[in-house]
Amino acid sequence: MSDAPHLALIRRVYESRMAPDVTKEVMAPDLVWDITPGFPNSGVYHGWDSVAKDFFGTSMPNIASFGAVPEEFYAADDGHVFVFGHYHAETKSGDKADVRFIHLWTVRDGKAVSMRQAADSHVLQEALKG
Repeated sequence: MSDAPHLALIRRVYESRMAPDVTKEVMAPDLVWDITPGFPNSGVYHGWDSVAKDFFGTSMPNIASFGAVPEEFYAADDGHVFVFGHYHAETKSGDKADVRFIHLWTVRDGKAVSMRQAADSHVLQEALKG
């Protein structure tokens, strides 16, 4: 059975490892990116440019490598896609963390319009302390 279009779109984001050409094509101009309180640089970001600059741009200076590894995808008929997985991070000081997450995506008119994240922020915060 093939993926529903909204599920295929979100799978593509993870499979590309958020490649710039994919994010430019997939993310809606009015994207809302909601990061759970307690996570580094948590907050609500509006538009992919803000996500890239204000969330990832300020989060990555202390991190040597970071990736979101999806484990399970679930799609609802209304354009929502749930992704269970984990982040794998290694800090520049060599500390490692595997952090469980759930992402709730909303897709409308072939574009990702929102991503809401819940994650075990304590594990990552501890790794960042060194």
